[in-house]
Amino acid sequence: MFSKKNLAKIDWPLVIIPVLAVFCLSFILIKLPTASQNLLQSWRSFLCEKLTPYYLIIGLLFLLSTLFFGFSKYGEIKFGEQDSKPEYPTLKWGMMIFTSTMSADIIFYSLCESMMYANEPLIKSKPNKLEWSLTYSLFHWGPIAWSFYIMLAVAFGYMIYVTKNKKQKFSEACRPLFGKSIDGWLGKVIDLIAIFSLIAATATTFSMSMPLLSTAVKTVLGFANVKTLSLILILLVVSIYLIASIIGMKAISRLSIIAFTFLGLLLTFILFDSGSLGFTVTSSVKALGNLIANFIPMSATVEDKRFTQNWTVYYWAYWMVWCVATPFFIGSISKGRTIRNLIFGGYFWGLLGTYLSFFILSNFGISRQIHGLINAVSLVNHGDSYAKVIVLLMKTLPHYQVGLILLILAMIGLYSTVFDSITMVISKYSYKSLLVSEEPSKLMRGFWAVVFVLLPLALILTDTSFVNIQSVAIIAAFPTGIVMVLIVVSFYRKIIVLRR
Repeated sequence: MFSKKNLAKIDWPLVIIPVLAVFCLSFILIKLPTASQNLLQSWRSFLCEKLTPYYLIIGLLFLLSTLFFGFSKYGEIKFGEQDSKPEYPTLKWGMMIFTSTMSADIIFYSLCESMMYANEPLIKSKPNKLEWSLTYSLFHWGPIAWSFYIMLAVAFGYMIYVTKNKKQKFSEACRPLFGKSIDGWLGKVIDLIAIFSLIAATATTFSMSMPLLSTAVKTVLGFANVKTLSLILILLVVSIYLIASIIGMKAISRLSIIAFTFLGLLLTFILFDSGSLGFTVTSSVKALGNLIANFIPMSATVEDKRFTQNWTVYYWAYWMVWCVATPFFIGSISKGRTIRNLIFGGYFWGLLGTYLSFFILSNFGISRQIHGLINAVSLVNHGDSYAKVIVLLMKTLPHYQVGLILLILAMIGLYSTVFDSITMVISKYSYKSLLVSEEPSKLMRGFWAVVFVLLPLALILTDTSFVNIQSVAIIAAFPTGIVMVLIVVSFYRKIIVLRR
């Protein structure tokens, strides 16, 4: 493990530079919390004011690209040999797609996003505010968001199983466009952008939804200090995904089934214990109808500048920073499938899991609000945290203790599975070259498992605000978006021009 031969395989700049940057950023956040948060906010304001079209155009480019490759003759291309069979059964493959992309934050957002939208002028101007809140949730977690993952998964799957590139890195997907330049400083820059983006993604996810997990555990077990509990839970999650990532793909696939099962149990329990089945079905159909009828203008125009900058830009950025790892993982588990199968299968499993979560959890909260069991929006406006309000919302269930336990297990499971997959992927980035049949060392996987929690710990310790946590994703997504576009252009060139 520590031999000179193994050490010589490591791409040291891609290991050392990100680690030093993480330590420096964490130190600055802890020592200069006010100044650093003001700086984050100013950068976010600049990007949102000047470059909103940039984020929106990238979203449309990726959506249209998946449709083109899905419906064209190129959709018949198989990842691997023509006689190769899918490596994983369809159900397990679908579960792995969902759990490798959706962290515990899907539960957090599903339960509280309608509260977040409540004070937005755009939502207030709608005839049915709560119904349109759900509509925009479905938009922000819908086809455009999933197209980021799916289009890049196609490009990475093609790179891994068709052209069989020896390097498994973000930069390698740009080789058709830049050729041997990828082996020099350009490739290093692209890969460093990718690694920094992924660190920002993990920081955003942990920092956003960990307070909910901590508050739920505190309610069930009676812990006093939420911040201390958050640190303990982060270490627990790290331990789980560290063990799974060290064991390898077999453990990751099994853990994904466990996580998917806990989420399914949570959704089923809330659907029936809340007594809101009829309302959920009716409200979901209306919101989905709104989305279908208004999808094109919502995607291509800016109805309300403030809302677009606060939410649509944030969500596109949030999904983009995860594009470094999750599409790579999806592509790697899709051997034996065609481009068409990956595209439409990815949309099916991704949207199925995501929309079920929002249909059930969001409508649970909306129904409680409508029937006067809890005034969640008022509580948030008066200073209560989203985590506290969500727990109060859960307490309106007849058997809320069971619901909180399922929520805790589902969140821990989803945290663990998504970080399993990204730890495996980022470890591959750390080598100068790595064949498809090779896996990164256990030591490398363990190293990145620890590094990933440093920045989230700093954000939690400094009580970084919700807005500034969002800013981390928006800022990191700017250079990542440029690389994503280059990968798509490279793929077009490879498959359409060079394949002739």
